[in-house]
Amino acid sequence: MVKVAPSILSADFSRLGEEVHRLQRAGADWVHVDVMDGMFVPNLTIGPDVIKALRPHATIPFDVHLMIERPERYLKQFAESGADYITVHVEATEDMEKTLNEIRRLGRKPGISLNPGTDLSLVEPFLGDIDLLLIMTVQPGFGGQSFKPEILPKISKASEHRKKNGLNFEIEIDGGINRSTGLQCAKAGATVLAAGSSLFKSADMSAEIALWHGF
Repeated sequence: MVKVAPSILSADFSRLGEEVHRLQRAGADWVHVDVMDGMFVPNLTIGPDVIKALRPHATIPFDVHLMIERPERYLKQFAESGADYITVHVEATEDMEKTLNEIRRLGRKPGISLNPGTDLSLVEPFLGDIDLLLIMTVQPGFGGQSFKPEILPKISKASEHRKKNGLNFEIEIDGGINRSTGLQCAKAGATVLAAGSSLFKSADMSAEIALWHGF
């Protein structure tokens, strides 16, 4: 079964606690939290204090995606905020091995994220050290972008590498995910689908998540 991780970037920010409770009630597996610093990406979102405030509203894992420069500076704050998975971009991290080790030392599950233009080979040396590989299918920074189908072979390659080497990290896809693109990603080997507007704007989030679980 594919896991579903609604992205609260598309939630109603005036009542985030209620929105997190709603998505868990709808059957979501994870809460996807996009953290942006206005430097690595041109947008600004939330920080560890907001995550800490939201943590009591759900018992499912918080999947915290750090789209920030030099994320190693803030790992302790995000770990203490209640993040379960902490994912950092290979394009933004000065020492990937050290950063992953620190996330693990803090008792959290480390992940690596790749921009659409970044080749999988850049992170292959670290795939045995992670719990999550997050493959972006849009350029990170803003919600509502169109899915890039040319990324599908990268998903397949990651899945093949995992099977060949006996690894068990999750393969999460983020960007332009809806019924159609989510199914394509699942067929390519994705195990987690992160989505914002297609879930939060659906007529029935519970029914939509149940459908995706069947991919």
